[in-house]
Amino acid sequence: MDIPLKSIDDYEILIGEQFKRLRIAAEMDQIQLAGAANISLGAIKNLENGSGSSLKTLIRVARVFNQEKWLESLCPQTTVSPMQVLRDQKLNKPRQRVYKSRKAE
Repeated sequence: MDIPLKSIDDYEILIGEQFKRLRIAAEMDQIQLAGAANISLGAIKNLENGSGSSLKTLIRVARVFNQEKWLESLCPQTTVSPMQVLRDQKLNKPRQRVYKSRKAE
């Protein structure tokens, strides 16, 4: 099953729409959100419109809405080392031998 990849613009719009819904549900206007997040009104407009936003803006707005868990889900802790998985695979794999063909003399 192939899942179509979204473009960067699609993700910006999607994230902006989600934050706009959170703001409206909190009964805040853009000016109030900008003040609470300590960022400019233009930064809020850019975020909500999906027209480019900085990571700092995203984090500040997410914190206003107590979305730290969402932020943490973007960078989960690695519990298993990928290198250790490779080492384990090599240890459990039977050794392969290369045989040279013998020429008739």
